[in-house]
Amino acid sequence: MKQFVVIGCGRFGASVAKTLCKLGYDVLVVDKDPEKIQELAEFVTHAVQADAIDENALRTIGVRNFDVAIVTIGSDIQASIMGTLIAKDLGVKKVIAKAQNELHGKVLYKIGADKVIFPERDMGVRVAHNLVSSNILDVIEFAPDYSIIEVVAMEEWEEKTLKELKLPNKYGVSVMAIKTGDKINISPYADDVVKKGDILIIIGHNDSLKLLEEKK
Repeated sequence: MKQFVVIGCGRFGASVAKTLCKLGYDVLVVDKDPEKIQELAEFVTHAVQADAIDENALRTIGVRNFDVAIVTIGSDIQASIMGTLIAKDLGVKKVIAKAQNELHGKVLYKIGADKVIFPERDMGVRVAHNLVSSNILDVIEFAPDYSIIEVVAMEEWEEKTLKELKLPNKYGVSVMAIKTGDKINISPYADDVVKKGDILIIIGHNDSLKLLEEKK
């Protein structure tokens, strides 16, 4: 099982750490603020007070033994960059870093971050998509031009098979899965029927997804 270290315990970092712990993973949180560490201690596996830019402290904690380091320092860009750099230098297999803006993100990639996340921007994308269409539940951008969306089955889709809907032909998108209540059908067949209330996980080019979103 993967082990995670979350460096920086602001609202975003705390949320990530708690969620990973709830999912059953071992999580170490690191922050220089003793109050934040105290608040999080009961929700995670380990909580340690240390400065993200103190290489010796991070080495002593054993950060290099973790599979993934998530650097969520937001307000102090220098600390974010140093924390990311130190985690990579210590040998963490995968380092994910939070960025404030595109320039910050470019710097993080330059110094070796494996993935950069933009929480504020990504949340803005989700909100915008939700405003465009009440059927869109969530949006995940996984490439510059491609996304995955969760769509509540439209009324006209109900009791029809995927073959009958012809979504690839009409919109150039593909259905990855169908959620019916608590059950999820991974890689559904063409003959699978869409029921009322089903949620379809759809992948496609952003232009194609936009056409789908605009359909009322």
